[in-house]
Amino acid sequence: MATPAGRDSDPLVGYQFRIEIDGPVDVTGYFVECSGIGSEHEVVEHKVVDDQGRAVVQKIPGRLKWEDVTLKRGITDNLGIWDWRQAVEEGQMDQARANCSVVMMDTNGQDVARWDLVNAWPSKVSGPTPKSDSNEYGVEEMTIVHEGMERTS
Repeated sequence: MATPAGRDSDPLVGYQFRIEIDGPVDVTGYFVECSGIGSEHEVVEHKVVDDQGRAVVQKIPGRLKWEDVTLKRGITDNLGIWDWRQAVEEGQMDQARANCSVVMMDTNGQDVARWDLVNAWPSKVSGPTPKSDSNEYGVEEMTIVHEGMERTS
């Protein structure tokens, strides 16, 4: 079978996501949407004069910031994300902080990518917005903050 020139493989198709959490937190189920996997640096502008006496603005990296990760799924009977959030609400941060991984799976349910998060905890959990004239399924949303991220596969 012929292969297209210059293409070794197809891009990964993000079909669904799951979260794996270290420790006593029991968040099970699959998520159908994930956003916020990334980081950025603040940009610091430093004004200097070069060798020819011209004013130049150098742009250098400032503080590193990690984006908040947001996961969405159809509401289920599993209360794990609500229990995890409850620990934060009660100030039990030693129980709430956990290393975790966001795992992307393909259409066959096989792992295709993994991002490891350090000291993660849920800053927000929200439930569905029911409407009597809608036939859409209810969606739960969880926002996770963390202190570092690395793509490991």
